[in-house]
Amino acid sequence: MILTTCAACAAPLAHDAPRCVRCKTRYCNATCQHDHWKTYVGRPETGGQVRQMAMNLLGAGLSEAYHFEDALTVLEAELAMKRRLGSSEQNILVAQTNIALCYYKLGRHQEALDLRREIYARGLALGVPSKDLFIDVLNLSWSMKECGLCAESKSFLREQLPAARRALGADHDTVIQLRWQHADALRLSDGASRDDVVEAVTLLEELSRTTQRIYGTSHPLANDIRNALGWARETLAAFDTSTSK
Repeated sequence: MILTTCAACAAPLAHDAPRCVRCKTRYCNATCQHDHWKTYVGRPETGGQVRQMAMNLLGAGLSEAYHFEDALTVLEAELAMKRRLGSSEQNILVAQTNIALCYYKLGRHQEALDLRREIYARGLALGVPSKDLFIDVLNLSWSMKECGLCAESKSFLREQLPAARRALGADHDTVIQLRWQHADALRLSDGASRDDVVEAVTLLEELSRTTQRIYGTSHPLANDIRNALGWARETLAAFDTSTSK
């Protein structure tokens, strides 16, 4: 059946009325869409697992549409429900990971950092699979950088990278991104030496070749690393200019 009235206000819909990016429900405008989402979040709790899945999809859809404040409301409600219904600790960690990402996207970097520290520590204690644990490591390193903790990030990543390579392989995209973050931490740490920046440039040159070989030159990761390499080379050039004066 084709929905001909708005799901929120029941007004007749135009033929080109907008749809939710995830569930495809049609609304007459963005205001009705947001109001409907918020009404849904506030409904009495029934159908535990199905409701959790629906809320997860809502949160993901809002995030994809860059409505991060609304997504955060949904995801926090989902987490509270999971705790009340006794979801597994792994499922709790997934919900917390989604909330931390919302914090990050909203520029609430200290809150993202604090939550990502908690997620990493708990995942380590639970023995989550390596591919998940090293994504937690990567997320935590991003938040350290955003909070200006590049020296801590550098030390943390030096400890983590050998285990990540053994568990996932040197060409795994998570390992590549961990090495990229390590290069950034080398370059951006307070008191970084010329040797640190040379190491960062060398590492990024290797990663640039690797990503272009694996993904092609136009892939977003290859572009990101190419940009990081450009910034590292500029930093090195600035070092050399200052020492030649």
